[in-house]
Amino acid sequence: MKINKYFGCLTARMDKFRGDLVNAKPYICAERAVYTTEAYKHFADRPIIEKRAYMLKNILDKMTVFIEPETLIAGNQASGNRFAPVFPEYAMDWVIDELDKFEKRDGDIFYITEETKHKLRNIAPYWQHNTTKDKGLAMMPPESKIFYDLGIIKAEGNITSGDAHLAVSYETILKKGLKDYQKRTEQALRILDLTTMDGMNKYHFYKAVLIVIEAVRSFAGRYADLAEHEAQSAAVNRKKELLTMAQILRKVPYEPADSLHEAVQSLWLIHLVLQIESNGHSLSYGRVDQYLYPYYKHDIDKGIITQDSACELLTNLWLKTFTINKVRSWSHTQFSAGSPLYQNVTIGGQTINKKDAVNPLSYLILKSVAQVHLPQPNLTVRYHRNISDDFMRECIEVVRLGFGMPAFNNDEIIIPSFIEKGVKEEDAYNYSAIGCVETAVPGKWGYRCTGMSFLNFPKSLLIGLNDGVDLESGTKLMEGTGHFCRMHSYDDVKNAWNKTIRYFTRQSIIIETCCDMVLEKDVPDVLCSALVEDCIGRGKTLKEGGAVYDFISGLQVGIANMADSLAAIKKCVFEDKKLTPQQLWDALVSDFSGEEGERIRRILIDAPKYGNDDDYVDKLICEAYDVYIDEIKKYHNTRYGRGPIGGTYYAGTSSISANVGQGMGTLATPDGRKAHTPLAEGCSPSHAMDVNGPTAVFKTVAKLPTHEITGGVLLNQKVTPQILEKETDRTKLVYLIRTFFNRLNGYHVQYNVVSRATLLDAQLHPEKHRDLIVRVAGYSAFFNVLSRQTQDDIIARTEQVL
Repeated sequence: MKINKYFGCLTARMDKFRGDLVNAKPYICAERAVYTTEAYKHFADRPIIEKRAYMLKNILDKMTVFIEPETLIAGNQASGNRFAPVFPEYAMDWVIDELDKFEKRDGDIFYITEETKHKLRNIAPYWQHNTTKDKGLAMMPPESKIFYDLGIIKAEGNITSGDAHLAVSYETILKKGLKDYQKRTEQALRILDLTTMDGMNKYHFYKAVLIVIEAVRSFAGRYADLAEHEAQSAAVNRKKELLTMAQILRKVPYEPADSLHEAVQSLWLIHLVLQIESNGHSLSYGRVDQYLYPYYKHDIDKGIITQDSACELLTNLWLKTFTINKVRSWSHTQFSAGSPLYQNVTIGGQTINKKDAVNPLSYLILKSVAQVHLPQPNLTVRYHRNISDDFMRECIEVVRLGFGMPAFNNDEIIIPSFIEKGVKEEDAYNYSAIGCVETAVPGKWGYRCTGMSFLNFPKSLLIGLNDGVDLESGTKLMEGTGHFCRMHSYDDVKNAWNKTIRYFTRQSIIIETCCDMVLEKDVPDVLCSALVEDCIGRGKTLKEGGAVYDFISGLQVGIANMADSLAAIKKCVFEDKKLTPQQLWDALVSDFSGEEGERIRRILIDAPKYGNDDDYVDKLICEAYDVYIDEIKKYHNTRYGRGPIGGTYYAGTSSISANVGQGMGTLATPDGRKAHTPLAEGCSPSHAMDVNGPTAVFKTVAKLPTHEITGGVLLNQKVTPQILEKETDRTKLVYLIRTFFNRLNGYHVQYNVVSRATLLDAQLHPEKHRDLIVRVAGYSAFFNVLSRQTQDDIIARTEQVL
């Protein structure tokens, strides 16, 4: 049992449960794939929305269910914990191609039995040319698809999985139960005019909603039956627990919850079914400390529970959250290393009355997450200037544990940014973190508040400097402004970037539109849509415009490399004239080979660097980013004009581990970075280039047009454990964060608290560091499951001192 002197330790049974989960081998599970195929064949003549409802019902009726000996809440995603289901309607080609490769991966290894391989091969023919990936790629115009094929615009996740990137209205579910949604749907169904196409579309949507609500109720009943069956042979104490579990499952989530135990079970089962319905990640819990607090307070006041038993219930929920797993293609895995699900829990912040929202449950959630010490759930604290020092110090105590949590998001910049874009003030004050660092209003926001596609800024620059030609493939992508070797001033470089990034941005929108159209038509999510306002009122799914708000962003990768490249070009070539354009270009093409290449590389590295509070370089990236932001504002998503407020785009830097994958596809860049090495992560500085300390980094990042990057401004910082040993240093970190947020209007910050020596030793002796968790990007992962290249990227990050 791992004992934490500050937060205490897990109860014996939760510690046993955690050990079983951490040691569980992640297998590929075929059950969902088989039952999905079965339903698609049997209900082939039904409208797609009903087919999807029957699909979910078939899965929930037939999938393996089990109750772990240690658990107080029931519900499993696959036939075993940490098993990854397959979602054949999204993609099957890579699944079949990689059946014999899952166990041979460099990272994110999965195991698979021969029986599972046989089942998946048997259903594969049905899905040939019949998946969202097949149809999405076929829909892309050739001049746009080339950007996808060359990896300049990466959108594989959009067409090989569900959307998610939202939080449903858990508060409403707990207060009113699914039966309220059923009642609303039945009322809407009765008044439809079926003589119109709109009425008929709503008719089938409402029928689908009623099917899935009943399916979820039956699913809960299966666990109730199982609990009662197991109670017959259980010891006295366990028998009582199982019978209580059965009683609760016969009530929730169909009926409202009346106790904390009922609320947690209801919350978990809904969250679980949403993961079974669609394999979209970043399905988040929202503001848990706000909507669970009334149940906690009631039970504490009535003596129904103690703080310790409530804490155990929360740790149980987080352990169940960790049971969920997802397998991605190897090419997609490089963008999401560590099998993250980004299931975010948000605490703190403000009430809709602008008061501090921290309550006793906020503290208990910190304690429970600290005790569990796992990569999931992803924990975010909403910061505001009136948040107490006491709560901030408690947060820093969790940070000290070294598993990358909590992350901090800033109310002072996020709330005004939402209000500027048309979000009602009361909703803006109720936002939560979604997935990594992106934010949205729970229960009112459409799919993918961020993560639409990844646009590689440094590679785009190289293509712009090469007269619109991709260097590696030789493909002419656009009419450029001329080759870099014939440019006479930095203004020529700016013009090349301006034209290139505007054209590439337009292509990213075309690709995203194709993805969205296919997802809307072929894989509508019924339950998820029903639980977001106002899909039932409008009779529309989320992809059709059913949500109240619908703003989205793509992700821009390599911000720091872009900044440093522009500064190096301007300074070394056009101002100091230490290099000619031809010399720099030849060095890039040769990957700085030979003595001459290395000499040129040193000159480039000595140029001003992003992350040091140097206006020279910081202004250049702001100018370059402003061009992208100006262009992205021109476009609308597929829901625009169909109901929601918004339907527009904004920027975002939450690049997850895409910096590694996109770096592999990028040649040497003018900042001195060598070919095929990782790009800088999020909006963080390039490795070892920030030499003036954390304050300088904060000042640099704060100069970005943060209010326009509403999709998330992800900043990772790394410190050694020794830095936070003294209370004075922990207090110093609190004040540093306050300064970043209060005075500089920073958006986000998170910390890796681990030494380089520990990480290097973990590479050499992984068996000694099985519990080592690191912050990869906007999420954490076990260090040992990461690919070697991702591990090296984390090791190379700058270690800050306070």
